[in-house]
Amino acid sequence: MAAEHTAVPHSYSDTTAGRVRSFTGDALVLRTLDGRDVALHLTGTTSAQVVRNLGEPYRDATGRLAELLRPDRLVFAHGPVYRDGRHQAAQLLLVGDETEEHVFERPGWWVDQLRELARFYRRAQFGAGEVDYADYRTEIRLGGDKGGRHVQETDTISRLVYGMASAYMLTGDEDFLTVADRGSAYLREHMRFVDRDLGVTYWYHGVDVDGGRERKLFTSEFDDDYRAIPAYEQIYALAGLVQNYRVTGDPAIKADVDGTMRLFERFFADPVRGGYWSHVDPVDLSPHAASLGPNRARKNWNSVGDHAPAYLFNLYLATGDERHLDMLEHTFDMIVAHFPDRGTPFVQERFHGDWTPDREWGWQQDRAVVGHNLKIAWNLTRMNAVRAKYDYARLAETLARTMPDVGRDGQRGGWYDLVQRQPPHDFVWHDRKAWWQQEQAILAYLVLAGHRRSPEFLAHGREAAAFYNAFFLDHDEGGVYFNVLNNGIPYLVGTERLKGSHSMSMYHSAELCYLATAYTGLLVRGEPLELWFKPRPDADFPGRLLRVAPDVLPAGRVRLDGVLVDGEPYRDFDAGAMAVRLPDSASAVTVRARLVPVEGA
Repeated sequence: MAAEHTAVPHSYSDTTAGRVRSFTGDALVLRTLDGRDVALHLTGTTSAQVVRNLGEPYRDATGRLAELLRPDRLVFAHGPVYRDGRHQAAQLLLVGDETEEHVFERPGWWVDQLRELARFYRRAQFGAGEVDYADYRTEIRLGGDKGGRHVQETDTISRLVYGMASAYMLTGDEDFLTVADRGSAYLREHMRFVDRDLGVTYWYHGVDVDGGRERKLFTSEFDDDYRAIPAYEQIYALAGLVQNYRVTGDPAIKADVDGTMRLFERFFADPVRGGYWSHVDPVDLSPHAASLGPNRARKNWNSVGDHAPAYLFNLYLATGDERHLDMLEHTFDMIVAHFPDRGTPFVQERFHGDWTPDREWGWQQDRAVVGHNLKIAWNLTRMNAVRAKYDYARLAETLARTMPDVGRDGQRGGWYDLVQRQPPHDFVWHDRKAWWQQEQAILAYLVLAGHRRSPEFLAHGREAAAFYNAFFLDHDEGGVYFNVLNNGIPYLVGTERLKGSHSMSMYHSAELCYLATAYTGLLVRGEPLELWFKPRPDADFPGRLLRVAPDVLPAGRVRLDGVLVDGEPYRDFDAGAMAVRLPDSASAVTVRARLVPVEGA
């Protein structure tokens, strides 16, 4: 006779994110991000740790819960959820420690994180020796090993250059600048085509270096853009170059940036209805060619709005050129005029040539990318700081207030990926969370909080930063994970297992560290910020002025407090304009700028 078995109650493991309501003995009550109270049962084997940064050791907190689980402290609890509704906390991740309510607001947190990211990618691509971009590979595996395919994509090199230039600006580490400089030179030598008759610069999709021979890839090999020239690939080719130019003023980079912008205006701009076409044909550079198929005569978020964060704001910060500000204004005028949708909480993202929404294109259909909505919010806020318009501020605030209900996980924390635009806004493919969408959420709310002094937006920014720092940092191998499951556990399957791919190459993680440093430090906590630059003797900055503002900040809130040139105090600078008049020099000089909040502003 078979032995009788007692049924094991059905359970599943889940994460609860919330702020401490009460903690007594083995009972912890958290108020979730969407306002519910969840009771969690702690056992004799419950473990706890404090969220730690890349490069930091494990920080056990198991024996200090009574001290650390203070009211309103943000906590992540993970464990079984039983059929009767009981939640068991097997592991706790504490966002605060003895001295800080949010450890990621500690001075230097984001700088240290960027330093570790830069070291990971430097080691993965070039080892510890000479920086030789002939060794560069687009695909980097989880632990930093190189993949087997030997295509070097232009945009991924540019994204690496952006990250390394940003890392130099925050740390002053010359090795990072070397990686950025050599990457810029490699792009110009191997991925660039200059049409001197038309006066434009074009960037190849990449080069295939398999077998030791270099084969130029003229058109995109990505599925969405196959055999076309997509605007976003030309846009992101400039991301690293422009950030590198901000540091050095390299006139060759500036010439290529200007040539690429002429390409945009001549072949991608729509002179009749405004905006920029998403794709052009590789032969006649026409957006109307039948060869483009579903991309024929189309516009989208990437072709219209991505100019701004990828390179145009940084170019304006470096030059102060009103033409760059005019282009920024045009892109945001197109966004506020055509992107809002009164019928759903989300913006439209794809359009026909006459700006009627395209709800049948490829994978997007009538679907919303959560991160794009958030990205629009923080970039509209930046634009409103230099050319204020009611529509900029209104759309930014509308998106910021509506996105948490439709794009955030109120139970576990973190932000989702692709959802249906129509109610009930179901997930399209999955409920996983991508690293770049978390960046957009953190920056959306940090930038809005910094510009508007909004406690509500600051709370959202902190909660998003908490989830990212708790679950996306890879403390074993280095770098950050591409995707996590909805509960924060890393998702390590297929291309989402990679640390380098067509979609990932240090850009978003570095941009987050750079801008979070500026906004958390200067505008939220009122702390000084130091930035490094290394202008060449022939630096092509208008008026020989090195502009050192870290971002487009609210007018009058930050000033330049002091400058060191090659380690010596230097007085020729404009504190309010945050501009340094460069000295005459036969070699590059190291400029260290100290920025501080303006008291009472």
